[in-house]
Order: sequence, then structure tokens, then C-alpha cells
Amino acid sequence: MDHAEEKKILLITHGPMDEYFHGTLAEDIQKIYGFTIHFEERHLDLNAYYDPVRRQYNGNSIISYLHETTSATYMKTLGLFNVDLFIPILTYIFGQAIFKGNVGIVSTYRLRNEQYGLKQDTKLLFERLRKVIIHELGHSFGLVHCYDPSCVMRSSTYVEDIDQKDFGMCISCRDLIVKIINNLQTSTF
Repeated sequence: MDHAEEKKILLITHGPMDEYFHGTLAEDIQKIYGFTIHFEERHLDLNAYYDPVRRQYNGNSIISYLHETTSATYMKTLGLFNVDLFIPILTYIFGQAIFKGNVGIVSTYRLRNEQYGLKQDTKLLFERLRKVIIHELGHSFGLVHCYDPSCVMRSSTYVEDIDQKDFGMCISCRDLIVKIINNLQTSTF
């Protein structure tokens, strides 16, 4: 049996997500990382993670919870939310992952056009979500921010930064992720 088929990435949706997103996201992520993608819907009570002063949810606390409750069945787990996330040193975040870890989070909250007074655009929301998921998974595999303006691993401070980059990796990041994944496959078994 191929070792890559034994390893899986879990995307946990916290709330409903269009089935179209599931299939297309799974295909895109699998093309880049080579692992099977599974989806699971959960309903986590986020009240414990809410900061009433900031009126946002603490991303560090949510990641800690997911890290503590993540099944070893999956090599990577990413929680997908629709709330405004922050970490203490930043005003807001689109996503976050434990560097070289097994867990991360992404939120659609600031990826939606409506957040900026613009018309709803489901296609653009999906493109942004796809890029942020691929970016955060990259961190979980050990990739750092890239300086190539079109690379998905480039840092994004504003939603426009996400729009300007591709959903793929530059040659340098692509070569590095291939090496990382090859090492994972040979060292684990």
C-alpha cells in the first residue's frame, strides 16, 4: 500500500459549508500536498474563546483546544470557522497554524466581501479560503513566509494581499514541500 494514501488531512468545518467547496478544496489541497482530504462537521461552543474587549475570538486558545482534541488518525487537522479571529500581537488573522505541527485554523470572516462593504462574491470567497488553507497547511509542514509576490506562502496582512497571490507555490517553496513530504513518507515508516 502507498504510504501517502495512509496519511490524511482533516478539515473540520464549524458550521455548514457548501458541498461544492468540499470537493474542489479536497482536489486542490491533494494536488499540492498529495494526501487524502477528509471533512468533518463539528459544532464547537466558541464562547470560552471570545474576548469581549476585542469582540473577537482568540486564535491561540482555539488552536490549543484543537491540538488537545485532535485524533492521531490524521497527520494534519485544520479547523474552519466563520468568526473574527485574533492573536494577541495582531489585530486580526485570516488563519494560523502550529509551525511543523499538526493543527491550524482558518476563518472565512474577513475573507468575505461583505466585511468590506462590497457585494457578496462566493467565487472570490472560495478563492481566498483555498489560498489561506493551503498557506496554513504549508506552515504546518514547515514552510515559512515567502517573498515571491505570487506564491501562496507569501504573508498576507490584508485581504487584497490574498487576492494578488496564486493558490500555488513558487518553485522554491514547491521544491521544499516535495522534500519535506518525501522525508515524512520515508522517515515515518
